[in-house]
Amino acid sequence: MDSNAVCLHNATVYAGFSVMKNCAVYIKDGKIADVYNERRFKQKKFSPQVRIIDLMGASLLPGFIDTHIHGSGGYSTDDASPEAILKMSEFLAENGVTSFIPTINASPEPELMKKMKAILKAMGKEKGARILGMHLEGPFLSPERIGGQLAEGLSAVDLDYMKRIVKAGQGKIINMTVAPELKNMRELALYCISQGIILQAGHTNASYEQMIEGMQVKIMHLTHMFNAMRPLHHREPGVVGAGLIHQELSCEFIGDGVHTNPKLITLLMQSKPIDKLVMITDALKYAHATPPEDADFYFDKCFKRKADEVIIGSGITMYDGFRNLLEFGVRVEDAVKMTSVNPAEIMKQNGKGMIIPGFDADLLIMDKDFNLIDTVVGGKFIREKK
Repeated sequence: MDSNAVCLHNATVYAGFSVMKNCAVYIKDGKIADVYNERRFKQKKFSPQVRIIDLMGASLLPGFIDTHIHGSGGYSTDDASPEAILKMSEFLAENGVTSFIPTINASPEPELMKKMKAILKAMGKEKGARILGMHLEGPFLSPERIGGQLAEGLSAVDLDYMKRIVKAGQGKIINMTVAPELKNMRELALYCISQGIILQAGHTNASYEQMIEGMQVKIMHLTHMFNAMRPLHHREPGVVGAGLIHQELSCEFIGDGVHTNPKLITLLMQSKPIDKLVMITDALKYAHATPPEDADFYFDKCFKRKADEVIIGSGITMYDGFRNLLEFGVRVEDAVKMTSVNPAEIMKQNGKGMIIPGFDADLLIMDKDFNLIDTVVGGKFIREKK
């Protein structure tokens, strides 16, 4: 469907801020031109060029936005190739993602620069999910909370190195995960803020007090909450305690039900405002793909390293995670906030994440049981094209 104008009607619209039944969404030139209730839709006189589609009671949701993803479908940022990033974009769109932030793990400088360059070359050439920019998960992380990262990719805080990273990023570094407790982090954080980079605390052994000091320099988002960070202790709240205590901190969590027990997702939702929570995949290259037989990891509900059984990433898509949230008892409206609305707002992506006139026409069409029928990216129907 390549028409410039389409109207989807007879739908339940989960706009991100309200639920509207018997509504229509008018798409023109890749944007949401208008949203109609049943009365206004019947009164509207569309030109013959507008394609009118009866969704027969199906649901329209904002497209998923994955702000922390290393790979999927057999492709990864580790491939350091624009072709791999573009294939990843196509695979993600097939599975409900309309925008994503490809995430680079801690890597030695030459590798990091190569991976960044690949993302930059891919941007603007997507046939699927749109690349918003890049997320650097490192290199300034704690070796004490390394998790699935590789030690050779870590670095002491180095402002000159950070300046080289920023120059190579050409203004496309959206967010960066750092360990707040590292020596000289304050100076580096202030520089990152001056460059418009959103800072997240992750792979960190920070104490509660060190996390508070990080907040003073605007490290206000937590990377994969509960994972690879100092846990909650009744005498030392740690990073997890800071996340639960301070309502102003936002958190991302992995939605596979393995990295984060579903009961803790419930606790997060009880402890924090819903608009501070973001579901991510933290997916790896072989999510929904078959790893090679000689791989040094295996898949058992998530990816684990064979040598030490350390969990290194998830195998889900955002759609899988969305379905998990519903199974965990999360309301559809709240699941929409955590998978679409909040990622856009926390990552400062104006015009995305909600179904509002003027926003990008990034939509999901789902049946009454929330099975995915099609993904719409910038007004283009992904599955119908095939």
